[in-house]
Amino acid sequence: MTTPDTRRPRPASDILRTALRRNRGAMIWGTVLMGLYQAGETAFPIALGLIVEHTMRDRSLGSLGLSIAALAVIITTVSLSWRFGMRILQKANTTEAHRWRVKVAACGLQPVARDVDLKSGEILTIATEDADQTADIIEVVPLLISSLVAVVVAAVALGLADIRLGLLVIVGTAAIMSVLSVLSKRIGSSTQEQQARVARAGAKVADLITGLRPLHGFGGNHAAFRSYRKVSTEAKLQAVTVAKVNGAYAGTALALNAVLAGAVTLTAGWLAFDGQINIGELVMAVGLAQFIMEPLRLFSEMPKYVMIARSSAERMALVLTAPPVTTPGSEHPAAGGNLEIDCVRHGTLRDLKFTVAAGEFVAIAAYQPRAAADLAAVLAANVPPDAYEGAVRVGGQDLGEMSVEAVRAHMLVNPYDGEIFAGTLRTNIDPSGTSRTVPEAVEASMLTDVVALHRDGLDYGVRDRGANLSGGQRQRLSLARALAADSEILVLHDPTTAVDAVTEQLIARNVAKLRRGRTTVVITSSPALLDVADRVLVLDEGVVTAEDTHRNLLADDADYCLAVAR
Repeated sequence: MTTPDTRRPRPASDILRTALRRNRGAMIWGTVLMGLYQAGETAFPIALGLIVEHTMRDRSLGSLGLSIAALAVIITTVSLSWRFGMRILQKANTTEAHRWRVKVAACGLQPVARDVDLKSGEILTIATEDADQTADIIEVVPLLISSLVAVVVAAVALGLADIRLGLLVIVGTAAIMSVLSVLSKRIGSSTQEQQARVARAGAKVADLITGLRPLHGFGGNHAAFRSYRKVSTEAKLQAVTVAKVNGAYAGTALALNAVLAGAVTLTAGWLAFDGQINIGELVMAVGLAQFIMEPLRLFSEMPKYVMIARSSAERMALVLTAPPVTTPGSEHPAAGGNLEIDCVRHGTLRDLKFTVAAGEFVAIAAYQPRAAADLAAVLAANVPPDAYEGAVRVGGQDLGEMSVEAVRAHMLVNPYDGEIFAGTLRTNIDPSGTSRTVPEAVEASMLTDVVALHRDGLDYGVRDRGANLSGGQRQRLSLARALAADSEILVLHDPTTAVDAVTEQLIARNVAKLRRGRTTVVITSSPALLDVADRVLVLDEGVVTAEDTHRNLLADDADYCLAVAR
């Protein structure tokens, strides 16, 4: 168990502020360069107006050449500032998105589960799409500021020609932003709901893929598909709603911007007709009216992206601020390897009590599968210590007082449905690349035939979830990984249910030999594993009802014989 993060929880606003603070340098340079870009764009129609004015007044080739050179400088500035400005901002955006993806993934992968009502598929969506959209704030702010610079420069230039033109741009921009701010709030709430529904659909797909084989087994695939189609339809309908809101927003913004540009053009034409501005100023005003459409578009779109970033940040905050299910301790077990279950009550377990001495090989024959699963969950620390009565002690230390790292280093609980990852046989057996017992683990788990079957041996590629392996091969691979860890205490839950009887006999003997002198607990109904154990505990109705060797129990206990004999 890791020590929980005791820092102050970070709501969405704090996440956005953190992203902005970490990228101050990139945003400053990006804002400067994008401001130069927008200023250059604004200067272009101004320069054209001055060229027309001076050319008509001076009729000088030198003035014309100087004007053309000035236009070349403006065009070069526009091109280079956009190129380098966007490069800086997009690099910062990508880096920040990576940081948040790693942080959300780290929370989801912590040994102590977080108290958040989200499935793994939803956390995956948050760690990808929401992290990317939150990081977009890095680009949004500089673009917002640079667009504002362009609008201000245009307003000042028009105001120098006639104060009414400048005021028209300022008042019109304020009116447009006021209208669009109302629509942007609707976009934020709709987008947040869409993200939640898409995440639920993704989680449903992940669940279905995980259970595809058993679904086909009992014919439940059609019902499962209908269930997914319902969730996906809800996500689709919400996506359509978001598209409508976005369309209304974009259409309103475009219409208002066009109205403002038209108003500036008509006003400039009326002033020129009335002789209050000259022809050069008219050309400048008309050019700025056309140009101002682009920064106004960017400026008016930014509130929408801010709301989307905030919505994504709020979803990330669900994971990042969620407290751990339990507060782990910091103690470490004493050397030795004994395991003690002291009056544990959880689920189907009723005052369960037994002790496994250091170096002992004990098998537990659970008559009820639910009881076996409950015991494995308690030993694996998947159940918080305050969620069950009694105590579990490892090396004399209470499980609730230990860190998860200490528990994992001292005791490994290998589930019956151990996950297989995309990679190779070797990386699945020894993910950290530090085990010194991989060959012994491969041999003990009878995975040797799989290794020998392929030319690449242990470097044979394994598909996601072991899709290119049989059920028995996946189970033996999971067992090899558990044995390669070489932990002081090893708990195996039904490690041979998918292999044939002959292979099971060999695995049982190999495991007993490899684990000699190391504490081993096997929760199983396999006669082969029960036979090699030093003693067998019979778990019935949540309590230990009998204890002896496998062969003595077969001879003296009819219920045991009926339960485990094959």
